[in-house]
Amino acid sequence: MVEIIRREEIERILPRLDLLDIIEQGFVAYSRGEVTVPPPGELLFDDPPGDMHIKYGYIHGDDFYVIKVASGFYRNPELGLSSSQGLMLLFDRRTGVLLAVLLDEGRLTDVRTAAAGAVVARRLATRAADSIGIVGAGIQGRLQLLHLLPVTEATRVLIWAPDEAEFLGYREFFAMLGGAPELKFTCDVSDITRSCNLIVTATPSKTPLLKAAEIQPGTHITAIGADTPQKTELEPELLARADIVVVDSLAQSESRGEVFRAVQAGAIRRNTVLELGKVLENPQLGRQHDDQITVADLTGVAVQDIQIAKAVYRERASLKE
Repeated sequence: MVEIIRREEIERILPRLDLLDIIEQGFVAYSRGEVTVPPPGELLFDDPPGDMHIKYGYIHGDDFYVIKVASGFYRNPELGLSSSQGLMLLFDRRTGVLLAVLLDEGRLTDVRTAAAGAVVARRLATRAADSIGIVGAGIQGRLQLLHLLPVTEATRVLIWAPDEAEFLGYREFFAMLGGAPELKFTCDVSDITRSCNLIVTATPSKTPLLKAAEIQPGTHITAIGADTPQKTELEPELLARADIVVVDSLAQSESRGEVFRAVQAGAIRRNTVLELGKVLENPQLGRQHDDQITVADLTGVAVQDIQIAKAVYRERASLKE
């Protein structure tokens, strides 16, 4: 029988998983050519604004293949709904039999994305990163900070949000968890670029938010939001100024993300960009000194979904034994 795994059960399983290592291993396998990942499918909506993505694939020699459907509808909070929705389907790779439906309501996509941000930060951010700036106060903006805090020694956190009401919700989220550093609010992105040396952008913006001239030496930037061709959060010149530019998928960067936009604008050449799995496997390709500016452009790769879905499935099975 097909196993139905609901969000409530998934939430109980997630703290038992070593998510950063699970996601890092997936990126390394992907860059080694050990993962089959077709181009993502997507639907884009204008009224109300939103997008839906289908990502799928399998790791060679693995027991499963995974199909993920996830969406972001940005006015959902006005209706009392999460902006993230979706599910994952896990199949037996040898027979095609559906083994499990993970009714995660988009939670696994959100968490695997946040885990990727932490994986990148612990490899590319300077060890002197003491000030985190989060551009975007939604679900992903919250989860990025939640996963960054254990892998950094940051003592200051600055949050950009379009209005203070959104920031107050962000602060309440962390107050309920306890243990977070003091959070400060700004509605001016330049406050973050001028004062923070670890920056994450997590918005659905279609116009650049971060300006090249304002980025300080030694800054690391992880750009999360540009997962469709229309979205962008960084000026193309910012990537040109960076010492190291990394993408989670070279193939996907040909059609979406900050690198896609910067290449289109003639700001950078594609042959100067590194793939994340290669950098994770070969640290000498990453940051070499504290003054370098590094950028990671993450558009989200199906191997992340494969890794987190099978980890939840296997952990659930082990708990039943």
